[in-house]
Amino acid sequence: MADNTVTVIGNITRDPELRFTAGGQALTTFGLASNRRWTNRQSGQQEESTSFFDVSCWGSLAENVADSLAKGNRVVVSGRLEQRSWETQEGEKRSKVEIVADEIGPSLRWATAKPQRTESRNGQAGGAQGQGGSNPPQGGSGYAPAPAGPAYDENEEPF
Repeated sequence: MADNTVTVIGNITRDPELRFTAGGQALTTFGLASNRRWTNRQSGQQEESTSFFDVSCWGSLAENVADSLAKGNRVVVSGRLEQRSWETQEGEKRSKVEIVADEIGPSLRWATAKPQRTESRNGQAGGAQGQGGSNPPQGGSGYAPAPAGPAYDENEEPF
């Protein structure tokens, strides 16, 4: 088990952006805002704090996220924290911590989703690289119902 695991629930702050590396690997990035609310014991007032994160994901997860999610969607992101460092053109050193996601799913607290299997790159349905996904949202905070998918083989194990 990894020592560096984080799960964050929040709203997507910018539409997921899908790109491909020179080697053809899919990469999707997006912003995530996570709110925390509490009551101040001294004043009795509600207070709120928002944390912002950059999230990246790779491979079929990246493609499924780009096809399924949009700005404003509430999601659950599980992955690891990773720090990147670089130097600007002016010679200034910069660094940031981002979440590299292993799993991303819509939060079903205030919305519904219909999972639909995707085709993996080798053409077979499901599998470790081709599971999951939901349809793109259609206005509001909900998700569109999934169209009828292909029939599954009775010998195939469910999700």
